[in-house]
Amino acid sequence: MEIDYNMPKGWVETTLGLLPEDWIPVDAQSYCDKVADGTHDSPKKTEEGKLLITSKNIKDSRLDTKSAYNISYNDFIEINNRSKVDQWDVLLSMIGTVGEVCLIDKEPDFAIKNVGLFKCGNKTKAKWLYYFLKSKIGRHYIFSRLSGTTQKYITLGELRKLPIPNPPLPEQKAIAAVLSACDDKIELLREQNQTLETIAQTIFKEWFVNFNFPDKNGRPYRENGGEMVDSELGEIPKGWRVGNIGHVLTLLYGKALKTEDRTGSGFPVYGSNGIVGYHEKYLVEGPGVIVGRKGSMGKVVWSNSNFFPIDTTFYVSDMFNTTGLFFHYFLLKRYDFEKIGSDSAVPGLNRNAVYVIKLALPSLDIIEKFNIICKTIFKKIKNNTLQTQTLAQIRDTLLPKLMTGELRVAPYGRRSDL
Repeated sequence: MEIDYNMPKGWVETTLGLLPEDWIPVDAQSYCDKVADGTHDSPKKTEEGKLLITSKNIKDSRLDTKSAYNISYNDFIEINNRSKVDQWDVLLSMIGTVGEVCLIDKEPDFAIKNVGLFKCGNKTKAKWLYYFLKSKIGRHYIFSRLSGTTQKYITLGELRKLPIPNPPLPEQKAIAAVLSACDDKIELLREQNQTLETIAQTIFKEWFVNFNFPDKNGRPYRENGGEMVDSELGEIPKGWRVGNIGHVLTLLYGKALKTEDRTGSGFPVYGSNGIVGYHEKYLVEGPGVIVGRKGSMGKVVWSNSNFFPIDTTFYVSDMFNTTGLFFHYFLLKRYDFEKIGSDSAVPGLNRNAVYVIKLALPSLDIIEKFNIICKTIFKKIKNNTLQTQTLAQIRDTLLPKLMTGELRVAPYGRRSDL
């Protein structure tokens, strides 16, 4: 047998590179209870039924069920006879944007299409596989096995042959626990931010829809007999007037930016569906509001920092000269702009159609009071977001070292010690 004297003691060369000798990879078919994929058919959409999850519904390690659609119960049963998803399964997008991963940590109630399904059987193995598929070596292997020219995809056969490092289960559990600690804290902060924004949105509705803004005695205006007057929109508070969105704000066009200029670090670049990269320069001084113009038409997004909106978006300019755009943000989130799209080939939002939407215009001092409250709420949201970014950086720094054995979780020591 030929001996490699340059090989670190206790390490072996594998299909995934240098790994500890007790981490010899096994194929996914052996590691998992089952490797399958969802239906390749296109079940009809139904008003009611069960959700169908496709590859495009897996994004940023989460399921976007808002963009999924319902299928009939019979189609649901038929698909799940082939590929039923259970708790502690791992999903992988197989077509289009290949390689998006999601860990199913709660009992699910949906079917899948064009999605890889790794049935792991328990929490420890599921988390280990999830983090491996998110790691650099896991993603590299996936991308090296893609097929297709116009649209990339990976076959079920390749997924079944996927080599997975296989440390002893106690070490898998320990490593997953380290990485999960970061992810659990990130998820908690995200949930806090959702709650905080919901609180601000509830205040907006009470003040500007239900007209229960604080009266001169600090009591809800309408509930406490505040004077209302007739208008073409129905009763509105005395002193308010009927206007339109064009009296409140202007929608300005974003600027074209090449895909290759949206990489690296810097300021967030916003497309119609949110952040699509980062650029060294910003176009708009934040905080600000972005509105989808093409693609995810009418989606309204808040940016806490300076940002670069690309040409599939509008960004908001204030007509009231207020101290913030919080009122404008929640005002725009009230409307379903998809109903007023204009372009036939690629649906697009017509800003002139937005400007003429009528609303009850409050006095500036009420808007300012609302903005002051929101400023405190959104400051907390910003701080939480910064924490999530720091935690994500820590996790992403640890991930490649932990998943290759370069950094061992106690009591295994470090690779440099071997």
